[in-house]
Amino acid sequence: MISTAGTKLLILFTVLICGSVSAQYITSGKITYERRTNLEKRFTDQRMRRMINDDNKIRNEAFTLYFNDSISVFKPVPVEKTDDMMQWMTTKNSYMQNLNSKRQISLLALFGQDIYVNDSLPSRNWKITDNKRTIAGYECRKAIYQKNDSTRIYAWYSPFLVPSVGPEGFCGLPGTILGLATEDGGIIYFAKKIEIVKPTAEEMKIDAGKNKVFTLLELRQKLEKDYGNTPWGKRMFDDLFRWL
Repeated sequence: MISTAGTKLLILFTVLICGSVSAQYITSGKITYERRTNLEKRFTDQRMRRMINDDNKIRNEAFTLYFNDSISVFKPVPVEKTDDMMQWMTTKNSYMQNLNSKRQISLLALFGQDIYVNDSLPSRNWKITDNKRTIAGYECRKAIYQKNDSTRIYAWYSPFLVPSVGPEGFCGLPGTILGLATEDGGIIYFAKKIEIVKPTAEEMKIDAGKNKVFTLLELRQKLEKDYGNTPWGKRMFDDLFRWL
């Protein structure tokens, strides 16, 4: 029989082993996010608001982030054909980041077309706070990004997932972003599932093919020239460049 002292040592040893396993640092995997969009907060135009009611004002959509220690790919989860007439009211962009070359390829959905942007990784000034919360089983710390006078973004990152990546091409924090939200709560991402796997080469790729590829500045200039004088131009800019 094991003595009382021996039992205590066994329990302590087990706790230490379990703790070391749960606290392991992860460098590759797959994260599934749920995005919750409040359409009433997203749209202020009264013509658009007439299409929104209590039954359809909240949209829940899924995205995945594949990552390793040098590459990440964020993209929407494909859905079967649907007669959902509201699906066009939310963006479904994809991003590939190369942490070694510090480059980002963005695939932006605009007017039913895929627009490709190849530019440097975005640089953001983050303010890291002492606030913490647990997301998908991982302890996270809150950080704040003040994009401009009217736009503030909140992020929750976990240092136990090592690569500096996240949803919507967000990066620059000491760990992976598991939660991302606009200040008014109109758009919220939260990780729902984290799988410790090695992504395939196909999963880690976004190919522009023969499509025209813009820099971010070139795309801004083109859209301002083509649509800047239209009454809906400003809303399109705000929507498309919300995360960029």
